[in-house]
Amino acid sequence: QAQMVESGGGLVQAGGSLRLSCAASGRTFSRNVMGWFRQAPGTEREFVAGIRWSSGSTYYADSVKGRFTISRDNAKNTVYLQMNSLKAEDTAVYYCAASTMVAITSSPGYYDYWGQGTQVTVSS
Repeated sequence: QAQMVESGGGLVQAGGSLRLSCAASGRTFSRNVMGWFRQAPGTEREFVAGIRWSSGSTYYADSVKGRFTISRDNAKNTVYLQMNSLKAEDTAVYYCAASTMVAITSSPGYYDYWGQGTQVTVSS
C-alpha cells in the first residue's frame, strides 16, 4: 500500500505562485501514476495533473495547462505541483493520489490511495 503526505499549501495573491509537494512511501507498484486533484466547497473533486513514475510523462487539465507543472523526484519519492499565475478559481483543497493504472487517468475512481489534502487559497 502507498501513503502520501502533501505540503506547501497556503494563501497567495492572484498572479502569484505556490509549489505543492507530495511525499510518497510504501510499495512502489501501488503508484504507477501519481495525480493531483482539487476540490472546492460544494464541487466534485476534479483532476488537475498526472505523471507516470517510470517515464515522467504528464497530462494536464485544460484549466491549468500552461500555468501548472507536475514533476517527480524519484530519489526522494516526491511529486511536485508548481502552480504559477494563480487565479481565485484555483482556490481549493489539493490532494495527491496514487494509481496502479499504467496510463494516466483523470477519473478519481481509478486512484486507490489519497493524501490528506492541503488548502490553497488565492485572493483576488
